[in-house]
Amino acid sequence: MRVPSSDHVSVSIQEFGGRGRPLLLAHATGFHGYCYLPIADALTDQFTAYALDYRGHGDTARPNDWQVNWAGYGDDSLAAARAAAPDGGLVGFGHSMGATGLLMAAHRDPELFDVIVAFEPIVFPAPADGFHRDPPPIIEGARRRRSSFSSFSEAITNYSSKPPMMSFDPEVLRLYVGHGFRPSPDGVRLKCDPEHEARTFEMGGLHSCWDLLPEITARVVIVAGATDETGPAFIAKRVADRLPNSTYVENPEWDHFAPFVDPAAMATLIAEAVS
Repeated sequence: MRVPSSDHVSVSIQEFGGRGRPLLLAHATGFHGYCYLPIADALTDQFTAYALDYRGHGDTARPNDWQVNWAGYGDDSLAAARAAAPDGGLVGFGHSMGATGLLMAAHRDPELFDVIVAFEPIVFPAPADGFHRDPPPIIEGARRRRSSFSSFSEAITNYSSKPPMMSFDPEVLRLYVGHGFRPSPDGVRLKCDPEHEARTFEMGGLHSCWDLLPEITARVVIVAGATDETGPAFIAKRVADRLPNSTYVENPEWDHFAPFVDPAAMATLIAEAVS
């Protein structure tokens, strides 16, 4: 289905089925909702799962004149969350940018979520607060990303031979390519333009979600993998500490792509967070 968001965006939402309370899956930068289908499949006896595509990702178009602003991703999250659970009681699982979008939505509508499982949200203090973050190399990596292949199978072969996607669950990789590319005259082309992905990374440290955290009343489980000195795992504990109703979970065996590497473990994490 599609629901209206800000800036005349029409947000694409996939319903993955299942039985039980509503679950909304929110994706990381450069990916799309179908990448989380294996998580939904592992939870079909407990949840009716939905996933959204943020503007400029998957099947949600980016307005031509829209300058990347993470508040827009918050708008998309809120629109999708209200569509998935118009009466509230929503469980959210957000990965990276998706976790940030769900936190923004929870701030705007405090009664919407019962619990959010936020895997390494992109939420950083302002430099004025004493936190310095150098531009991550992932920005230029996104700009240089190859945007087209001769076929879907060539794209899968390419990604499965190099990090980080060589570590992805094979079904996640197949879904990423199958729903993240569209046919083109030259073969297949990425739906998420590399420049849009790079700009999203660039703007990830400039939104105001850090200041909003003390006002978010929903129960939030902040999850982090192995920490470095600048990334979202490093700051995750501080994010949890600023939230008034949070739990912090750390697993040093995971990295930032753990939801794609081990979707079964993420499904278990969600189920345990709810119960």
